Amino acid sequence: MAGDVSFDVVSDFDEQELRNALDQVRREVGQRFDFKGVTVELEQTKDELVLVTDDEHRAAAIKDLIESKAVRRNLSLKIFDWGKVEPSGGNKVRQAITLQRGLNDELAKKLSKLIREEFPKVKPQIQGDAVRVSGKSRDELQKVIGRLRELEDVPVPLQFENYR
Repeated sequence: MAGDVSFDVVSDFDEQELRNALDQVRREVGQRFDFKGVTVELEQTKDELVLVTDDEHRAAAIKDLIESKAVRRNLSLKIFDWGKVEPSGGNKVRQAITLQRGLNDELAKKLSKLIREEFPKVKPQIQGDAVRVSGKSRDELQKVIGRLRELEDVPVPLQFENYR
């Protein structure tokens, strides 16, 4: 396959940018008058955020803050899967926010099927949580990237890497 070119379709985000956005949220919460005396704990683990605050209205305000800071740092809002606001101990509420990373099997199969049907000259392969698309023509691969960017019903942000 000497003349083949390929790229990978992945879904990922910059963890450092997310960390910076959350630090901005924490700083702004500390300075805003409407959050004086309010408990706001925002913890980040590898694949989720946990928000603990006083009530649902505060949780909604924090959600807006997180989304605005993420957009300013070029993070897609599709990476956040907002869980339910649940009561926590001591008159507090807790919200688990799952961070979407990687293509799940169902989405990878859907994307490869779409590519196979619309572009018969290229070959998609599912490789873990990514889809490798290869073909003879760079023009065909550019058309595939353009078509995948047009998709609006994809629940995660798509990036295109390792274009060779």
